[in-house]
Amino acid sequence: MPTPTEHGRPDPETTTLARSRDGRPVSDRGDTVCVIGAGASGLTAVKNLAEHGFGVDCYERETGIGGAWNWRHDRSPVYASTHLISSRPFTQFPDFPMPDDWPDYPHHSQLLSYFERYADHFDLRRHIWFGTEVVRVEPVEDDRWDVTTRSTGGYGPERTSRYAAVVIANGHNWSPKLPRYEGLEQFRGEVMHASSYKDPAQLRGKRVLVVGAGNTGCDIAVEAAQQASHCWHSTRRGYWYAPKYVFGRPADQVNDTLLALRVPLRVRQWLYHRTLRLTVGDLTRFGLPKPDHRVYETHPIANSQLVYHVGHGAITPVPDVGRFHAHSVELADGRQIDPEMVVFATGYLPRFEFLDAKILGDDEGVGRPRLWLNAFVPDHPTLAVAGLVQPDSGVFTLSHWQAVLFARLLRLRTTRPERAAAFANRVRAGAGERYSGQVKDSTRHWFEVGHADYLRALERALRDLEGK
Repeated sequence: MPTPTEHGRPDPETTTLARSRDGRPVSDRGDTVCVIGAGASGLTAVKNLAEHGFGVDCYERETGIGGAWNWRHDRSPVYASTHLISSRPFTQFPDFPMPDDWPDYPHHSQLLSYFERYADHFDLRRHIWFGTEVVRVEPVEDDRWDVTTRSTGGYGPERTSRYAAVVIANGHNWSPKLPRYEGLEQFRGEVMHASSYKDPAQLRGKRVLVVGAGNTGCDIAVEAAQQASHCWHSTRRGYWYAPKYVFGRPADQVNDTLLALRVPLRVRQWLYHRTLRLTVGDLTRFGLPKPDHRVYETHPIANSQLVYHVGHGAITPVPDVGRFHAHSVELADGRQIDPEMVVFATGYLPRFEFLDAKILGDDEGVGRPRLWLNAFVPDHPTLAVAGLVQPDSGVFTLSHWQAVLFARLLRLRTTRPERAAAFANRVRAGAGERYSGQVKDSTRHWFEVGHADYLRALERALRDLEGK
């Protein structure tokens, strides 16, 4: 088996040469696995594959690890005040806890230092090619993959290597989803997507319209309430705004206790509504629209400050945007407002530019793969996607167990091929299954999962794979 050198580069003496379908030279990496991306999901994939005995080459387009949590990266959506919205115990990797003296909701700079320590503790950097982007991933014979790379930015020659398997961990919160409104191109004010928002100084002294009620939109609206001369917050529908603390504990820890006790969904919804009535009351009296859904039917919004600033008059709730004029914005109810800056906190769409969308079952090319467990690809048993989930808790534990499951599957392809074949049949039969209960149909919820149900599904898959 080819082995990486000390710095993660293939050793020429252990790498054989082959040819691609169009005759290009290919460096055959034998049983080595390729991981795309060195963010949280990529790092745990590298770590778990290496622990299962595989050689690993990880390609990272940036010059450091951390992915979305490294705000120095061009594609990072992180801004200065970003903190976790899931609490520390439900975010950390299961085999590498965060320090006990950290706050319940760590700052993004602490998350980056956590990944740095994780990489150093498990000696992961030697597997990573920094400043290297993946251009193409193509299936070849025997369920193997040709991966073509080059220096980030397109400089230098392309290089193609052949791998036994590929893990895609390029993240799904970096390609902005931009709405279309009549007249937007004529608007004379400043327009930006939340991906370009980095510091509240960008808002200072301006009349700001924030569009979108996800966690990022609420955070930016809260910062605009403190920095802007006026803040409007536009939402298409009403939402349930969860406080970060309930009964003196982080809200996700209280919810997880109910999940562990197998409290039925309807009972949890009743308890949640009861708690909000006692602590916040009727949100419509603040001018916020009444939610058109029950709790847990949209991705949770964890923000303890939005209602506070609405109640103090620092945020003006408004409905959806109807259209833009040169110097004003017309709302869906006919009112007009005059923002100087519009921030679209309208989310992101996944992109896999290096791979034919049909390979992932995305026949329409809209960015929504058809996978089993949001990770495994029908008819391509040596290809997996890590971290393509939007849970009601932290992501890192889910990515960890995805990587463990994929590593064990790859190992069984050699030691117990009949088990691996049975698993492949299960992937084909279960592609597209949901693990989120009943949620609103929108791009925001394409990858929504309930973390407890999803972890149970991963556990069952591990048991079935090993015949237990």
